[in-house]
Amino acid sequence: MSGAPGEGGFRGLRVVAFESRMAAEMSRLILSHGGVPVMAPSMREIPLEQNREALAFGERLLAGDHDILIALTGVGIRTLVQALETRHPRERIVEALRRVTLVCRGPKPVAALKGLGLEPGLTVPEPNTWVELLAALDAKAPVRGKRVAVQEYGVTNLELLQGLKERGAQVTRVPIYRWALPDDLAPLQAALRQVADGDVAVALFTNANQVENVMQVARETGLDGRLRAALGRAVVASVGPVASESLRNHGLAVDLEPQHPKMGPLVREASLRCHDILEAKRDGGGPVTMGAGGAGRPMVTETLRSPAPRTGGTALTGGAPPLTPALAQSPFMKACRREPTAVTPVWLMRQAGRYMREYRQIRARRGFLEMCRDPDLVTEITVYAVERLGVDAAIIFADLLLPVPGFGLGLAYAKGEGPAIDPPLRTGDDVKRLRTPDVEETVGYVFEAIRRTRRALRPDIPLLGFAGAPFTMASYMIEGGGSTHYVQTKSFFLREPQAWHDLLARITTATIAYVNGQIAAGAQAIQIFDTWVGCLTPEDYRAFVLPHTRTLIAGLTPGTPVIHFGTQTGHLLGDIRELGVGVIGLDWRLDLVDAWNGLGNLAVQGNLDPTLLFGPRGELVRRAQALLERVGGRPGHIFNLGHGILPHTPLDNVLALVDAVHDRAGA
Repeated sequence: MSGAPGEGGFRGLRVVAFESRMAAEMSRLILSHGGVPVMAPSMREIPLEQNREALAFGERLLAGDHDILIALTGVGIRTLVQALETRHPRERIVEALRRVTLVCRGPKPVAALKGLGLEPGLTVPEPNTWVELLAALDAKAPVRGKRVAVQEYGVTNLELLQGLKERGAQVTRVPIYRWALPDDLAPLQAALRQVADGDVAVALFTNANQVENVMQVARETGLDGRLRAALGRAVVASVGPVASESLRNHGLAVDLEPQHPKMGPLVREASLRCHDILEAKRDGGGPVTMGAGGAGRPMVTETLRSPAPRTGGTALTGGAPPLTPALAQSPFMKACRREPTAVTPVWLMRQAGRYMREYRQIRARRGFLEMCRDPDLVTEITVYAVERLGVDAAIIFADLLLPVPGFGLGLAYAKGEGPAIDPPLRTGDDVKRLRTPDVEETVGYVFEAIRRTRRALRPDIPLLGFAGAPFTMASYMIEGGGSTHYVQTKSFFLREPQAWHDLLARITTATIAYVNGQIAAGAQAIQIFDTWVGCLTPEDYRAFVLPHTRTLIAGLTPGTPVIHFGTQTGHLLGDIRELGVGVIGLDWRLDLVDAWNGLGNLAVQGNLDPTLLFGPRGELVRRAQALLERVGGRPGHIFNLGHGILPHTPLDNVLALVDAVHDRAGA
C-alpha cells in the first residue's frame, strides 16, 4: 500500500491514536494505510524502582505473608519480578513464589511463570475473564480465610476484588506496573479537542490505561460529554478484550477488535472496515457492533438512551452516554421510559445503611464523611447492598450535603446525631460571603466512586446518582442542620427575598455541575431529593422554589432519567409535574394510583410505608402485593418505600419485601 495519505484503506480520514512508547510506529502504520495520523501520547512509564506497592508486596511475599497469588497478565508477572530484583536476588523471589499457590488467568502468565521455572497451581479456562477465575477458585481452591494477592497490570478489576472479598479472602492489590499521564499534556488535549469537534473519524486504543487516561483528561478539560458524543459517531477500534472492557466500562461502544490483538492488525482492520462502519452509523444513527474478526457489513444497533431529552438551561451538549443493551433493557430503565417490564423494578432509599450489620461494623471504625470520601469503600458499600438485597438498581453511597464545604461552610456529623453546618446563613451578607464551589475539588471523590462502582456492578444494574434540590440544600444551610418547622428558612425568604434568590441561584449552578459530573462518571439516572419542600404552601413554593428547581432540571445532561422526591408533597404535585422530570417519587401518605392518575404521562416511584418493615412479615408482604395489585402492572411503576429504610429495620423483612415484589410479574 502507498504511504501517501488518501491512497490506502483510510482514504485520507483523520485517525487518532494514543500510543506513547510506540507512537512513531503507530504513526507510520496509519500513514501506510492512507490515514492522517493524529498522535496523542497518553501515558508515561513510571520506573520500576518507584513502584512502592510492588516493593512492599515483595517484602510480605518473602516473609511468607501470602497464601495465593493471582497472576492476571504475563507481562505483569515479568515486570513484578524485575521490580523486586531491584532489591532482592532472583533466587529468593522465585523460591518465595514457589511457596504460594499460583493462579493464572490464561496462557500468558503461565508462560511467564514457566520462564522462571515455576508451574501454576491453577489455570483459568477460556475466555479467562474474572468470572471464570472466581469459578475456578470456587471449584478447586476456595479462598475463605486465605491471604490472596492480586497482581494487576494497569486498570484495577473491582469485580474480581469484590468477588474475592465476598468469598472471605483477605485481599491485597499488587499494582506492579503503573502508567502516569504524560508530563506534557498539550498534544493529548489538542487531539481530544479535535475528536470532540468531530474532526476525527477513527480512534485507536491499544491498552486499557490509555482509556483511563484519555477519559480523565477529557473530564478535567470539560470535554467529557462532547468527546463521548463524537466517539459515538466515529469508529472506535480496540486492540483486544482488556481495552474493550475498559471502554465499555466508560460507556463507550467498541466497533471492532482485530482477530490478532496487536497494533499492526488493529490498524489494518480499522482501515478496511472504517468506511462501512461510518456509513452504517450515518444511516442508522446508532453505534455499530462487530465481533472480533467479524467480516462483512457491520450490524447497526439502535442508540439506546433514556427518555426524550429535556431542553433549555445549561445542559451539556451531546446528551447522556449511550447505554449498553443490558442497561437499556433493565427493568428499572424500562420503567423510567414507561415501557412494560417482566417484573416491577424495586430499589430502596437508604438500601445501604445502619440496618445492615456490615455497615454498622464499618461505621464503628470510620467517620461518616471519611466513608463518603473513600471511593473504594463507597464502591464496596454500594455494591454489597445491591447484591445482598437483589434489587434492580444501585444508588451511590453518599450524602446530600457533601457539596456544602465548597461554599466555605463547615460540615460535620456526630455519631447518633444529624449533620451540623457552621456558620449557618442568617443574613444577605452571609450569602454574599459564600465561595463559588470548585465541584471537582469539593466532591471529585464522588465522581471517582461512581466510576469505580459502575465498573464493579453487574452490567445490567443501573446506578443512580443524586443531589439535594436547591430548597432542601438552602434550608440546611440556613437552619444549620435539620429542622421541624423551618422557621429560620421561611423567615429568611420572606424577610430577604433577593438574598434568598441569590442563594438558590448559587446552589442551582453548583448542583447542575455536580449532577452532570455524576452522569459523566457513569450514573444512569439521577434522583433529586427535595425532602423538606412539603413544608411550604403552594404560593411560597411557586414564588421562592419552583423557578430554581426548574432551572436545575433543565440544566442536567439531556437523556438522563430524573426522579424528583419529596415528602408531604400532595398539595404541590401539580406544580412538581411542571418541573420537567420523567419520574416522580411519592411518599406513603398518598394513594399512589390516585396521585399517578393526576400526574398523567409520567412514571412514578414508591410508596410503601417504611414502618411496615417492622411489623409481621406476612402483613408486610400482603401490603406490598396489595399495592402492586392496585397498580395492575401499569408501565412506569418503580417500587420503593415512601422514604428511606429506617435504622434497626429487620434485614430479613427487607429481603422478604424485595422477593414479594419480584414474585409478582409486571406488565
